[in-house]
Amino acid sequence: MFFTISAFDLIAVLFLAFIIDLAVGEPPFAIHPVVWIGNLISFFKGKAPSKNRRLYGIFMAFCCILFAALIGIVATVILDTESIPAIIRYLIAAWFLKITFAVRCLMDAGKEVYGELAKGDLDGARKKLSMYVSRNTSKLTQEQVSSAVIETSSENFVDGILSPLFYFALFGPFGIIAAYVFKATSTLDSMVGYKDPQYLHLGWFSAKSDDIFNWIPARLSLIPIFIAAILLRLIPSFSKSLDPLNAVNLAIEDGAKTPSPNSGYPMAAFAGAMDVRLEKPNVYVLGTRNPYPQFVHIKLARSLIFVSSVISILMCASMLYIIMNRFYAFY
Repeated sequence: MFFTISAFDLIAVLFLAFIIDLAVGEPPFAIHPVVWIGNLISFFKGKAPSKNRRLYGIFMAFCCILFAALIGIVATVILDTESIPAIIRYLIAAWFLKITFAVRCLMDAGKEVYGELAKGDLDGARKKLSMYVSRNTSKLTQEQVSSAVIETSSENFVDGILSPLFYFALFGPFGIIAAYVFKATSTLDSMVGYKDPQYLHLGWFSAKSDDIFNWIPARLSLIPIFIAAILLRLIPSFSKSLDPLNAVNLAIEDGAKTPSPNSGYPMAAFAGAMDVRLEKPNVYVLGTRNPYPQFVHIKLARSLIFVSSVISILMCASMLYIIMNRFYAFY
């Protein structure tokens, strides 16, 4: 399969996708490709046998990844069809790419919980938080709610923003396809990648694949987080709230302390940047010497997410330009 897509085409699609994400957010479920992938996963889950569940889980993963790749191929073919006006091609491809990452959605999650805490409604904050985390939120303190929001936001910065952008840039003209392959793997992990008896074998392949796909982006995340903390420090209201060097130091020190081989690095970087302690009771503690976060730190984390996302977009655009001109010069 050969495409005539240029570096300019892909960079234009990347920036348009980011603008669409900020302006529109998530589309309705009926026209949401990730929802389609999730529905397919649910179908396979419902047909899972009681025996040979690990083998069936591998089969399920390959089928869902293939389906996601086909969506990416359709978007790429549209982008490569010169008979369609360029702006239409760019907008369609950008919409498909936007589906693979969610900056606005991630920021909105923190905004909702922050709003409840700012009103003094801890129960409301717990209920909002329960939509975004798997832990029991019914008895969490304000500090624990704030910690959980920052944890899920920083962890999802990799899985929900940086990783799909990284694979889009890495694979050049096949980037939209690669982003959808990653998104299918990530969705599989979120739906079946658990270690409880029900999913231990069924989701084994999905969980391992997600760990592999996120390994490099999780560690690369320290770069945009570090740069974002530096830039935000230039704003007077943030000048005393962020420590860029501590973000990197704590990520190196505590990044491997979580059960996941990847999630600890961005979480520890956020904890270090804001000088707070992030803790999931009986599971991990990041930044043990720091005080617990207050709800105002959620707002700070949202700013860090946004600026880190902008830096990631610029990094991936630069990566695209270099890769397209060095390795795909024949396109």
